[in-house]
Amino acid sequence: MKYLWFVLLSALPALVLAQTPEIGLSKGLIITESCKIAKGIYVLPLASENEVGITISGENLVVDFQNAEMRGAVEGVLPNTFTGMAIVLKGKNITLKNAKARGYKIAVYAENVEGLTLENCDFSYNYRPRLRSIREREDFSDWLSYHHNEQDEWRRYGAGIYLKNCARATVRGCRITGCQNALLMTGCNDGMVYNNFFTFNSGLGIGLYRSSRNKLMHNRLDWNVRGYSHGFYQRGQDSAGILLYEQSSQNTIAYNSATHSGDGLFLWAGQTTMDTGEGGCNDNLIFGNDFSHAPTNGVEVTFSRNRIQGNIIRECTYGIWGGYSYESVILGNYIADCKTGIAIEHGQNDTIQRNLFQDDSTGIQLWARETQPADWGYAQKRDTRSRDAVVDRNVFLNTRKPLKISNSKNISINGENLFFDFEKLLETPKPNENLKFVRNDLYGTEAEIAEVWAKPELADSKNINFSHPGKDPENPYAPLDIPFGELKEPDSLPDGMVAVLPNGFPRGRQFILVDEWGPFDFRRPIATLDTMAGNMYSLVLIGPSGDWKISKMEGVKSISARKGTVPATLTVERDPKSDAVFIEFEYTSPQVVRTVFGEIVPTGKVYKFDFQRFEKKMDWRVQFFNVSGSDSLTWSEAITSSTPIAEKKANELYFAWWGSPAEGVQEDRFATLSETEFSIAPGTYVFELTSDDGVRFYLDDKLLIDNWDIHEPETDEITVQLGGKHKIRMEHFDAGGFATLDFRMRVKR
Repeated sequence: MKYLWFVLLSALPALVLAQTPEIGLSKGLIITESCKIAKGIYVLPLASENEVGITISGENLVVDFQNAEMRGAVEGVLPNTFTGMAIVLKGKNITLKNAKARGYKIAVYAENVEGLTLENCDFSYNYRPRLRSIREREDFSDWLSYHHNEQDEWRRYGAGIYLKNCARATVRGCRITGCQNALLMTGCNDGMVYNNFFTFNSGLGIGLYRSSRNKLMHNRLDWNVRGYSHGFYQRGQDSAGILLYEQSSQNTIAYNSATHSGDGLFLWAGQTTMDTGEGGCNDNLIFGNDFSHAPTNGVEVTFSRNRIQGNIIRECTYGIWGGYSYESVILGNYIADCKTGIAIEHGQNDTIQRNLFQDDSTGIQLWARETQPADWGYAQKRDTRSRDAVVDRNVFLNTRKPLKISNSKNISINGENLFFDFEKLLETPKPNENLKFVRNDLYGTEAEIAEVWAKPELADSKNINFSHPGKDPENPYAPLDIPFGELKEPDSLPDGMVAVLPNGFPRGRQFILVDEWGPFDFRRPIATLDTMAGNMYSLVLIGPSGDWKISKMEGVKSISARKGTVPATLTVERDPKSDAVFIEFEYTSPQVVRTVFGEIVPTGKVYKFDFQRFEKKMDWRVQFFNVSGSDSLTWSEAITSSTPIAEKKANELYFAWWGSPAEGVQEDRFATLSETEFSIAPGTYVFELTSDDGVRFYLDDKLLIDNWDIHEPETDEITVQLGGKHKIRMEHFDAGGFATLDFRMRVKR
C-alpha cells in the first residue's frame, strides 16, 4: 500500500502538467492561472496607447504560449503607427515563455512584478518611428533623449519589453529585432538578463534607469543604431547597445557583443548628479565585451566611478569617452583603429593600466576646459580639474600620438609603458609650465623626452621610464611602484552562450546601413548608393545570395547590367532631364528572406525592392530678422514689417544653428523667411519639413503646415500634387538655444 502511494505521488507533477489547461486568446482576456496558449496567430488590434491586449495576473503562474503569436497590426500598417500593450503582467513569480507579439507600441509591460521570468519569447517588429535622416545629411528630429524617465517618459519610444520596479527579474533566450528599443528597465534591481538576441533596432538594445545590481551577460546586442551615414556623418543620435542612466550602479555587464551600435555602452550619472553633485552610475563592472564599430563611442562613462576591463573596442570615433570620470579603472582593454583610444576631460584619480592601443590616431587624451557651464550644479559642487591620473604599463603600437595632455595636474606615466612607431610621443595643445616628465608629477619638455630616447639601452625597445630626470636616482629607469591590483574578473554563466558575431556577418562601420526604418539586417536584398559623380551612380546590391533582374526604370539614361546575382555592383547614368531616378528589381532566392517589416518571403517567390533618388535643386533666398518681445505674434511681425539683417542664397534648405545664423543676427530670438520658385514634372510628391522652433509653410500662397510654437526638432510631412510652376514660402523663428530648418522633397510611389 505504501508503495502504491509512492508511485502516485511521484507521478503527480506529470499529472498536473498534463492537466494544465490550453486556452485561446481574445482581446481583454485576463489569465489568472497557469495555462498553455493554443497555437496559432491571434489578430488583436489595439486603438490607443494604454489599451491592453491580454493581462496575466496572479502569483506563481506559468503561461506557455507554445509559440502562439499576437498581432496588433495587419500587413501594410506602418510601425510608426503601432499602439497599445500586447501583454500586461501583474503579480508575483510569473513565468511567461515561448510568447510572440508584434505590431504593438509595447509587446510586454510589467510593473511591480517580483520574480518575473521571460523565457524564449520573440517580441520583434513592434513600434519604431520613421527616420528622417538621409545619406548626405542627418535630420535633428531623429535625435533621442533618454535623460528623463521619472514619469515613464521612455514609454513614448516603445519597446519589446518594458519592466518597471520589477525586482529579481530574469530575461533569457528572448529575441527582439525591428523595434526602436528591445528591453527597457526602470527601477529594476537584482535582475538577470542573458542569452538574448536584441539586434537591429533603431534605439537601444538594453536600457537601464535607476536600476542596480543587475547582470547583463552573454547577450547579442549588435546594430542598435541610427544616425550614421558612412563617409558623411557619424552621430549615433543617442542610440546604444546598452544604456545606463540615472543612478544605475553595481551592475555587471559582461561577455556581450554590442557592435555596430550608436555607442556600444552609454553611461550617464543622471540629472540628479548634475544638479546636486551627488551619486552617479557608480561601481559598474564592464568586462569582456565587444564594443567595436560604434559611430561615436565604444564606451561612454561620464560623471561616475566604474571599472572597464578586458573589452575589445575597434573602429570607433572614441574607444572610451570618460568625461568627468573619477576613481575609475580602465584595465586590459584592446583599443584599435579609433580616432582617440581613451579621452577623459576633467577626470580625477583615474587609472589607465595595461591596455593595448593599436593604430589609433591618439592613444590617451587628458584635458580640462578653461570654464564650466554656469548652470551645472555638478561643476559648482565638485572638483572638476583634470588631475592625478596614472598611466601604467600600456602598450602603444603604431599610434600616431600616444599621449595628448593639457591643462592637467599630477599625471603619472609609468616607465614600463611601451611606445612603438609613433609620430609624436606627447602633444600639449596649450603650453603648460607644469608639464614636466617627473615621476608622480606632470610631464615634459620635448628636450627631456629626447634625452631619454637617446639612451642606448632604450633606443631600440622604446621602453621609456621618465624617472626623476636631473635628480640622479640609483636606477633612473625603474618602474613606478604601482601595484597591479585585483583583477575582479566575473565568472561566465554556466549556461551562458558565446555572444560573438557569427561567421557570415560583416564587420566594419561601412556595414552600418540605416534607412528610414532603421539598420539594415542583411535578411533581404537592398540597392544602396556607394558613390556618385555628377549624373553617374555606383550602386551596390547586397543581401542574401539570389538572382535579380530589373523590372522597371525611370530617369535612367544607361545602366551597366539588367540582371545578375547578389552581391553585385551597377553603374547607372541618370538622365539629366529627369529630377528623379527609380529602378525596380525583382529578386528570387533559394532561401527564405524577410522584409523590412518582418514578413516572410518563401523560397523562390519574387521579392521586389527598389532604388530611388530625387535630385531636384531649388534656388532659395533666405532672409534673417532680429526679434524683440516674447509672444508668438512678434515673430510674424518681425518677418512682415521689419528690414532683414542678413540674406543668404542656397540650392538646398538645410540649416542647423547653435549660435548666430548670419553676421549681425542674434544667437537667440531671430526669424527667417525662405522663398523659392520652381518648375516640376506632374506627379505626387512628399514634402518633409523639420523645424526648431516654429514654422509656417505656404505652397502657392496656401498655408499647408502651421507648426507655430516653441518645440524641439520635429518633422511635419504633407503629400501634394504638383506640375508646372510653383512657389514656396516658409516663415520660421528661433526662441532660443539650438535651431534648425530642413526641407526635403521626394516622389511618392
